[in-house]
Amino acid sequence: MRSIPFCSLALAASLLACGGESTPAPDAPADAAAPAGGQAAVQDDQSTPDVVKVAAGSPDHTTLVAALQAGDLVNSLANAGPFTVFAPTNAAFDKLPAGTVDNLLKPANKSQLVDVLQNHVTTSALSVDDFTAGDTVAMAGGGKEVVRKEGGTMYIGGAKVIASVRASNGWVHVVDAVLVPAPPK
Repeated sequence: MRSIPFCSLALAASLLACGGESTPAPDAPADAAAPAGGQAAVQDDQSTPDVVKVAAGSPDHTTLVAALQAGDLVNSLANAGPFTVFAPTNAAFDKLPAGTVDNLLKPANKSQLVDVLQNHVTTSALSVDDFTAGDTVAMAGGGKEVVRKEGGTMYIGGAKVIASVRASNGWVHVVDAVLVPAPPK
């Protein structure tokens, strides 16, 4: 098993801890993901979208976008990166026990939400081809997930990568499960 080398996770954690200033309601349209200020608010309809705009442009990622907003992570992930985001679909969030998502989105549970979201981000721009079976991927929140490959399909932790999109600041790999961080030892 090899480890994927990444930029300092301390830097990534501090980057991801810096949040946006405003949070639209979870039922806001996907294009409302950008708060009033910060990098995410930059209008650019010509360039390749960043990882946040890729997610915000997908009707299958409205729960993820709402979670990024509630965790004040929109501006952090709109920065230069590089990032690889394993983006759970709405259906992936629906697989969690009833009430889990609503509970995580409560302001009182923001730190727990951020822990979950940071377990879906690594600080390198990696395509599926950059991963090898058995790789251990260090996530921005300090957790680790193991890569498995079966045929032409990649799995990260317990999630299957079902699509990949190149973004201006990294990669978005769409996954069919939420990567819940392991409890601390």
